[in-house]
Amino acid sequence: MTDSSEYRPPKVWTWNKPSGGTFANINRPTAGSTHEKALPVGRHPLQLYSQGTPNGVKVTIMLEELLALGHAGAEYDAWLIRIGEGDQFGSGFVEANPNSKIPALVDRSGPTPVRVFESGSILLYLAEKFGAFLPAEQPARAECLSWLFWQMGSAPYLGGGFGHFYAYAPIKIEYAIDRFAMEVKRQLDVLDRRLSESEYLGGADYTIADIAVFPWYGGLAKGWQYGAAEFLSVQGYANVQRWADAVFARPAVTRGRMVNRTSGDPSEQLRERHDASDFETRTQDKIEGTQS
Repeated sequence: MTDSSEYRPPKVWTWNKPSGGTFANINRPTAGSTHEKALPVGRHPLQLYSQGTPNGVKVTIMLEELLALGHAGAEYDAWLIRIGEGDQFGSGFVEANPNSKIPALVDRSGPTPVRVFESGSILLYLAEKFGAFLPAEQPARAECLSWLFWQMGSAPYLGGGFGHFYAYAPIKIEYAIDRFAMEVKRQLDVLDRRLSESEYLGGADYTIADIAVFPWYGGLAKGWQYGAAEFLSVQGYANVQRWADAVFARPAVTRGRMVNRTSGDPSEQLRERHDASDFETRTQDKIEGTQS
């Protein structure tokens, strides 16, 4: 790979060499499936196909919050899609999400299964289905949805931009890291200013806006993302820290962060979730027999 200062884009780009970096083995410029593989189906009305990344965690937190409110219809099976191994390019997953990104949800509670993809869309679908975590009246509804879609538009700069060049790219490019660090700090400042005037992003109540933003920006604030807490001086955003601590303290958030997780403490990994009791009996430490 040449130094970035020497690179000159060709007249027509072609994919003729590996892109390099952590995810080079799954990156390609075309859509569609690469192999035949049907998706498993469990016994609950909601079937989630995901992995415990920030986008996946949004949905498992939402489902656990709905169950905590007593919505029995929110019971779900969570199947692990190992994105590093290309599971998202199996034919069944592509049918559920033609964009081959986790998470994907299939609602089998009605006569015809409903597929829902894109994490923000899934949160909105579940909020409307169960009448929870989304204000019914204006202007609170508009405020909540504005912050939900703010996250959908902003997080690619954090993940695909800053996170990629800071943590995953095969070479460190000063311009790229500086460009996206500046943008992420601007976004943290946006959040900090909003949270200086409101307990939660949508207002006084916890909503799908908080559920969407927390895994990305709450994770960044608490040091879980990219090992970049010191680099980005995240402790300086006091209102984001206060909000992140409040969200993190919710029991449903603790459970949601465990589902489809494949790294970290084995006792906090529930790689597949099919019953509420799995949190006590099927975490990875128990499956591996490492519990003392």
